[in-house]
Amino acid sequence: MRLFVGLPPPAPARDELVRALEPHLARWPGLRWLDAENWHVTLSFLGEVPDRVLPELRTRLARAAARHAPMTLSFAGAGAFPSAGRARVFWTGLCGDLLRLGRLADSVAAGARRAGAGQAEHRRFTPHLSLARCRPETDIGPLVEAFGPFSGTEWELETVHLIRSNLGARVRYETVEEWDLAARAPRGQG
Repeated sequence: MRLFVGLPPPAPARDELVRALEPHLARWPGLRWLDAENWHVTLSFLGEVPDRVLPELRTRLARAAARHAPMTLSFAGAGAFPSAGRARVFWTGLCGDLLRLGRLADSVAAGARRAGAGQAEHRRFTPHLSLARCRPETDIGPLVEAFGPFSGTEWELETVHLIRSNLGARVRYETVEEWDLAARAPRGQG
């Protein structure tokens, strides 16, 4: 099955982002806006994972989650991959405990590789939430500039999810399992 480790945003943060995007949708009809119900922050893309790997993967991801404390995040700003002038993806970024979030991403990716999920990404983690896709590459500089001042309400990240991608005419994601971030918050935080 096709899997990734991700963070679905809580409903209030998602709904706030939906409201903030509303004025921009009609101005950019050529973008393929992603369904808010599918929004997630990807910690590690695993690709196709054989069923035989799942028990060890579950064990390793549970251990990784247990070593990290809950953290405070918020959505903020805007950007594009690979660039605003030649965009394929429009996204909003994250603010908050980003150093700790990066460590969590590294930890789950390492656990997945050790479990045998061989496609676990090795690339640098860039915390973001994809909002729209562009085909062909599109200059969305004005959109990035207009949405750049967005700053959402803080929310608590308390769980990580192993998510299955169900591809087809309409992509659908389903949580296979989730684990609580169980460590104590570092001193001076939380």
